[in-house]
Amino acid sequence: MPELPEVETIARGLAKRVTGDIVESVWLGQKKEPLKSPASEIAATLEHSRIAGVRRMGKHIVFDLEQDRVARALPSARSGQALPAKSRRPDRKGKGTVSTRVSSTPHAEADRACPDLAEGSVRPTQASTHAKAQWIVHLGMTGSLRVCEPQAEVVKHTHAILRLSSGRELRFVDPRRFGRLSVASAGNFDAAGIEPLEADLDRFLTLFHGRKTPIKSALLNQNLLRGVGNIYADESLFRAGLRPRRRASTITRDQLAKLLIAVKEVLKEAIALGGSSISDYVDADGAEGFFQLQHRVYGRESAPCLVCKTPVKRVVIAGRSSHYCPKCQK
Repeated sequence: MPELPEVETIARGLAKRVTGDIVESVWLGQKKEPLKSPASEIAATLEHSRIAGVRRMGKHIVFDLEQDRVARALPSARSGQALPAKSRRPDRKGKGTVSTRVSSTPHAEADRACPDLAEGSVRPTQASTHAKAQWIVHLGMTGSLRVCEPQAEVVKHTHAILRLSSGRELRFVDPRRFGRLSVASAGNFDAAGIEPLEADLDRFLTLFHGRKTPIKSALLNQNLLRGVGNIYADESLFRAGLRPRRRASTITRDQLAKLLIAVKEVLKEAIALGGSSISDYVDADGAEGFFQLQHRVYGRESAPCLVCKTPVKRVVIAGRSSHYCPKCQK
């Protein structure tokens, strides 16, 4: 699963490529798993919105949207799900796209000529609105966001396509469907936990005070610390000299201070190298990261420790693999 450095790298790349663009239309696939918000709400929030910025929040990619348009009321469909005026879907051959509704029924010629007055479309009211909203993307295990030319082949497992005013398309692809798409129409999305790169020592100390769970499990708890995952928890604990099974409550203030420094160093170094490409991770430009070449313990079971030459051990804690040096870490 992409962790903080990978998500940060992707968000920065997308910010450079799509900030200022306007979402002209939206197509959403028929698979329900990726949609955390209703399809109609996602489409209505995105369509005709300007992408004001893209940033990371924890392991989420947040698109800040500006909506300056005539207020729209969502129509009621017999199924109980509202339908946006216009969307797009891949054609059956997977090459190019054709205009449709979210319901996947083709537009009639009248719909193309006057989409806002077509059956099932949203109709403008007299009130004018200027609002801010957010599109939130969690990549899950295998999700990716790709900026494509419209003529590019629509690959299998594409679950969302945003047509942009620049002529390009922003596509969400996720083979395993653990990723999630949602919107915050009020622009008030906030991930749980604190941001590790912004945490001060006092705040960091309070996260682990009195906790009897292993320090590795505590680092992975997204309600405590945003974005730190398996790879960077292992690497941070190695630099701090702490074993992953060590109870959080037994770690001294000085040791936690060293751990905070290690967490920040590891994350910053990983971001600078574009993250770790362990499985199928690539950034917004399709490039792999390079921090995996700097791993000191993660994925190095039985290999000699780079410091003391002791073989690196692997254990399973709460269902997650953990790697550590039995000599360097106490």
